[in-house]
Amino acid sequence: MRVLLPAGTTETALIDGISAAGAAPELMEHTPSADVEILAYGEPTASPVTPVSPNGCPTPAAVTRAVREVVGFDVSVIDAGLTQSTAAPTVDLGVDPGTDIREPTAVPDAAAAFDRAYDYGASLPEDEVMIGETVPGGTTTALGVLTALGEPTGVSSSLPENPIERKRRVVDEALAASDLEAGDCEGAPLEAIEAVGDPVQPTVAGIAAGALEAGTEVTLAGGTQMVAVAAILRHAGVDEPLSIATTSFVADERGDRLTASCDRFDCELTVTDPGFDGRDHVAMARYCAGEAKEGVAMGGALSLVPEGRMDAVRDQLETVCARLGIETGDGGEPAGRDADAGDGPEGDCGP
Repeated sequence: MRVLLPAGTTETALIDGISAAGAAPELMEHTPSADVEILAYGEPTASPVTPVSPNGCPTPAAVTRAVREVVGFDVSVIDAGLTQSTAAPTVDLGVDPGTDIREPTAVPDAAAAFDRAYDYGASLPEDEVMIGETVPGGTTTALGVLTALGEPTGVSSSLPENPIERKRRVVDEALAASDLEAGDCEGAPLEAIEAVGDPVQPTVAGIAAGALEAGTEVTLAGGTQMVAVAAILRHAGVDEPLSIATTSFVADERGDRLTASCDRFDCELTVTDPGFDGRDHVAMARYCAGEAKEGVAMGGALSLVPEGRMDAVRDQLETVCARLGIETGDGGEPAGRDADAGDGPEGDCGP
């Protein structure tokens, strides 16, 4: 199995109250670059930050890396609008970072990015691929695109308290700035992305469309951000079979709404519970308390773990966290995860 990880940035993440970054906003743009280094090498190598919340919750990249160290899978990182360079090897598709969705145009090169990503996806030699993402601000841009498409599907957050009303206000302002109303982009998903999306969306959707057209099986690894990608694909007329793999954290928070969304977009849904509630470790406790929850292909990676091997993944996550300096609640000097960068529950299953 090959995991493809488009990584990018959008200035939307800098909107007050949208991001849960634990340090200065200027460090947030390093988060995707650090995520891909953790996935590639097990720790940041060139990035100056380790994405950790103030409460000691590590980026989902730590979980995905732990799975990789236990079960093994290939990784390809795609530069989908990174602001900061990364030491991880990347496929450069010429995608620019995104602007604030409250500007008239959020992703000027959405159509070109989709086309280049499509060609890349169509050229992949694998029979099946899994596509994840890392983009701070991603669930607000997902809500923007879903709203522009006229889809009733909501989004989640990596915060225990989802700031959904704030996100909706931002999306309303963004639509107004682009002279759009909800549903105006029905059947025109690239126009929706251009107006109120982020550069990771056309990259993921383009890779998926090209791969599907070439006969490759595609699993979208993530939560409500990948629901938005599924909506983009269906509105673009892509009707091949499609799967979404996410965590129990997302499923617990979204409940029947997640199932309904997958049914709406004709996606097979896989949900995996990593069993973090059985461990007395700050990282796993914070996930159970409602932080991070999904991102960096975490749910998809967990779905690859064979039966009986999840305890080994939990052991390895503790090892990865120690490598990142996360053994107590202080979390070191965190960059933090974005409040929008993933999806998950409100509630507490921690010890």
